[in-house]
Amino acid sequence: MAVISGDGVFSHACVGASDLAQSTRFYDAALAPLGVKNLGPFGEAAMLYGKDKPAFLVLKPGNGESPSGNGVTIGFAAASQADVDAFHAAGLAAGGSCEGAPGPRGHLPGAYAAYLRDPAGNKVCSYHFTAA
Repeated sequence: MAVISGDGVFSHACVGASDLAQSTRFYDAALAPLGVKNLGPFGEAAMLYGKDKPAFLVLKPGNGESPSGNGVTIGFAAASQADVDAFHAAGLAAGGSCEGAPGPRGHLPGAYAAYLRDPAGNKVCSYHFTAA
């Protein structure tokens, strides 16, 4: 097993995929505007993503259960509002569905975000924060 480490609270995050190839196409497209790259396969049932080291994994659940989690959202940082817009547009074009169009979020001062569901039903978002 690969060792994944980071300086933040989490070492990594995982989402399930029922069709790994379809989910890989979605995440390759949606994460590219955020500077997150496909770092290649991890075994036969997972794909690694990150900026310079693996931090996000897309994988087929080992137990054969449903790949999506209800109530779970993974957020990706964006450098600009334009990057949030590009994340959303690329994700929709790659088979995702809209869970919240790009725009300001009133619950957090200075927040600009967009939400998507990936092809397996996982919820992901991208946020950019400006001075409130």
